[in-house]
Amino acid sequence: MKDSEWQRSIDESPLYASSMGNLDKNDEWPIYSLDKINANHEHDKKILSDLNALSVDKFNADNVLNIQLFKDRYQKSIEMHEFKSFLVPFSHRGGIQLQHESAENLPLRTAEHYKDWLTRLSTIDEYIDGHIQIAKKGIDEGIMPPRILMERVLDQIEKQAFVTPSLSPFYKAFYEMPSSISGDDIAKIQTQALIVIENIVIPAYVNFYNFFKNEYLPQCRETIGISQIPNGDKYYEALARQFTTTSLNPNEIHEIGLSEVKRIKSKMVQIVEDVNWDGSFREFLEYLRSDPKFYFDNPDDLLTEYLATAKRIDPELVNLFNYLPSMPYGIRPIPMESAPDTTTAYYQRPAADGSRAGYYYVNLYRPEVRPKYEIEVLTVHEAMPGHHLQISINMELDLPNSVNIKALLLL
Repeated sequence: MKDSEWQRSIDESPLYASSMGNLDKNDEWPIYSLDKINANHEHDKKILSDLNALSVDKFNADNVLNIQLFKDRYQKSIEMHEFKSFLVPFSHRGGIQLQHESAENLPLRTAEHYKDWLTRLSTIDEYIDGHIQIAKKGIDEGIMPPRILMERVLDQIEKQAFVTPSLSPFYKAFYEMPSSISGDDIAKIQTQALIVIENIVIPAYVNFYNFFKNEYLPQCRETIGISQIPNGDKYYEALARQFTTTSLNPNEIHEIGLSEVKRIKSKMVQIVEDVNWDGSFREFLEYLRSDPKFYFDNPDDLLTEYLATAKRIDPELVNLFNYLPSMPYGIRPIPMESAPDTTTAYYQRPAADGSRAGYYYVNLYRPEVRPKYEIEVLTVHEAMPGHHLQISINMELDLPNSVNIKALLLL
């Protein structure tokens, strides 16, 4: 069942499959429609029923845990379907309006890879229309996101719609093609890319922009809290359970948060005293936020510091771990189109076939508000020994059975 479900996820998620090195559908988009979403929900219920009927009496402890995790995936998906969050297909942190960014995760090493990407782009109007149709259903059912966030999405769509082909974000992938591709092929592919972008991509985004500005944005809610959508209170409670993997309700979680803030602040106050700060706690925070010595004044220096910090951390990991992943990681700037609206950093996993390293993305937008003292903690969280170590080892779990995660730590 595990293998068949994995294959199904690959078959039905062509973008994800491509990013993981499976190129069977390298020129296709996923099917994105309400019918498909509902069909997937019925499939999830069937799989969960099969898993519940499975006897685990003869399973070892590891496989019992595997089954529990497998079931949890479907239980969560089934529970969330009730709240119809799929009727909000847009996010200021990514999505169809920033679809060009998916090229960063795709194999683009040969002429055929680029031709596959062009084939995908030639049907992007259909893929965008699927999002529009789902958004219209969201309008009908009153399941709408906050307007303040969707205004950012409108700005992102505008960058795709009102631009010349050569300056389109989608053309970035064609600027510097690998030298292993012949010059004739590069010229042909770049010419075809400009044609596809001009005749299909840009008109599709103009249509999207008009819908979003004239129909969708005016219907977005002025409120922010999720409780303001139908069944929003229960949705919030479900999210709290899932993200904390507990049965605690939001008020109980909030109380834990308050106690943690109190605990952490007491340690912060002690640090202020230890450095002999001549002023109040609030003034110390303002000092950290405003003194120019804690900030870079240009993105290049900020990126250089991220690179240097990563290389200072990496050699120390052998003192903490018996086993480190073989897959390397790189550092990339977050694309400029999404940088103003997203987080300070995030991580992109490597391809399963080893054809692409993992990447730690860092936000270089407005370096004057990104303090130097957050660089180290972000790096250990997003790269090593954080997400890159965790995910890369997870992908390498065809290791001998004698190796297990607990044994990797020298603690």
